[in-house]
Amino acid sequence: MVATKMTVSLHLLLSVFILLTVFAFDNALCIRFPDRVHQPARDQQQRFKTAVFALGSFWRSEAVFGCLPGVIRTTAGYAGGSKLNPEYRSLGNHAESVQVEYDPGMISFRELLDVFWSSHDPRQVYGQGPDVGNQYRSIIFVNGTEESRMAAVSKEQEQTRSRSSIVTTQILQLGTFYPAEPEHQKFELKQNTFLIQLIGNLPQEELERSSVATKLNGYVAELCPPNIQKHIDTKINEIIKKGWPILREL
Repeated sequence: MVATKMTVSLHLLLSVFILLTVFAFDNALCIRFPDRVHQPARDQQQRFKTAVFALGSFWRSEAVFGCLPGVIRTTAGYAGGSKLNPEYRSLGNHAESVQVEYDPGMISFRELLDVFWSSHDPRQVYGQGPDVGNQYRSIIFVNGTEESRMAAVSKEQEQTRSRSSIVTTQILQLGTFYPAEPEHQKFELKQNTFLIQLIGNLPQEELERSSVATKLNGYVAELCPPNIQKHIDTKINEIIKKGWPILREL
């Protein structure tokens, strides 16, 4: 009888020991493998800057900047006016604009200014080419005194190229930038259904945020620098030959 009680006691002690061991091991696992926080991505996001320009139709303006090295994404929208929540058919005194999110370690605000000047006619009053109206005026939006200084210097340099006409570009402190309606985002890319399918028929929100879509938007409009245009050509042809269904990076 005593032996039986001792056996039961030993079994109980062994069971308790096993439970404690499992509990301790489980806690150790929790400590060793915590939920991962993607801190590097957040740090990278904080490094990016934004610039806003108006240089005619925002369909083309968005494509102009999309292919540049260091540009992460672009957004068509409205800025420079006083109307709250402007819309395409009712934008008040806003100008069609493009917001450029970029990595200053790869491309500078000054370089973006160079692209701005070379991509439209800043001497045309209230319009660009066949697009005529106040919404197509030329504007550099700035954040702070340093950007204001760089914009003013670049405007003076542009003016010295020809004194026969006046550069009409405005330099304004950026107020609120209003993203345009979904149908206006990545407009050039949306005209090419093959490429839309090649990147996986992304939902609208993902398409607007996609860096690949941003680059392809410039590519379709043939506004990429020649080396990048050729690189994308090669990448697409490789995917077609291999039969790989989705283009995920450029």
